[in-house]
Amino acid sequence: MTRLPRPTAGRVVLGVALLLAAILTIDLNLFAGVAGARNVAPHHVSGGFRNLSPTYSYSFAARAKGFFFKRRPPRPVRGLATVSNDGGDVRSNGHAPTVTWIGHSTFLVQIAGVNLVTDPHWGEMASPVRFAGPRRLVPPGIRFEDLPQIDAVLISHDHYDHLDESTVRRLAREHRPRFFVPLGIGQWLRERGIDDVVELDWWQQARFSDLTVVSTPAQHSSGRGVNDQYRRLWSSWVVKSRTRHVFFAGDTGYWSGMKEIATLGPFDLALIPIGGYSDYRTDHPNHVNPEEAVQLFEDVGGKLLVPMHWGTFDLNREPMHEPPSRLLAEALRRGIEERMAILSPGQTIHW
Repeated sequence: MTRLPRPTAGRVVLGVALLLAAILTIDLNLFAGVAGARNVAPHHVSGGFRNLSPTYSYSFAARAKGFFFKRRPPRPVRGLATVSNDGGDVRSNGHAPTVTWIGHSTFLVQIAGVNLVTDPHWGEMASPVRFAGPRRLVPPGIRFEDLPQIDAVLISHDHYDHLDESTVRRLAREHRPRFFVPLGIGQWLRERGIDDVVELDWWQQARFSDLTVVSTPAQHSSGRGVNDQYRRLWSSWVVKSRTRHVFFAGDTGYWSGMKEIATLGPFDLALIPIGGYSDYRTDHPNHVNPEEAVQLFEDVGGKLLVPMHWGTFDLNREPMHEPPSRLLAEALRRGIEERMAILSPGQTIHW
């Protein structure tokens, strides 16, 4: 008889908490009705939001079961090798388009003279507490102190590995950027004294300097605790200048409805997640696997794919180097390997 792995004490506590949350939490995705008023977007529901795929399901109970009983790979002994980057080149850059991987889903994107950061996270833990949870395996690719002046911030959703409170507070205090966020996150930021916020629904857009910023769909979820599941929107983002277009996928499962984003492209740069898929054998509802990432890249009309959401935090269940290996294998199979750019933390490239 196969024995299930024995959970540690910490996992027991967290597992019980998750199971309790499954009982206490209203899963809006499963049984909240779509708002009945006319002209209400179909992803809006009473008290929150939902995904549009009719097969989407990602309940707290399923997450608790996967966490509690599925075996994790051994903890990595070390993180990824980093590229030394003191920030000098990006601070002196004028209008050349560059992208620097800070780690996980955090990039510094330079476009049309604007310094833009995605899902900023310079913290040590992707967790609501500082003493437990996924820890950072590799330092940020550029120290916070070495950043250029940050003009704008994109936030895809409110999960702890994408929205780090200490980081956004510091950005607001020291750089005073404009924050572009999905519906619901604006209030969360304002409650923390961050007021320069543009809050957008899917397909809404705003201008910033010479850029057009568009909130676009994703298939994911939201929530930072038991009582706020699916209450803030999640999104991908498009940023367009006169000569360059960027697609930032945020966090998403594969959903064919995202093909419509191609109408805003083609995209010179596509930042797409490739990790966090292995809780499901196929078709993880919230995270594309590497093969699906390549398909999403082609769906939206990408020219250069830079992967993210891997190799930074002790977060994903798949071995650290599996996602980029599978990404390259799929790109080779399709004959588009020259359109992949797998960065090291701290590496800057022109695009």
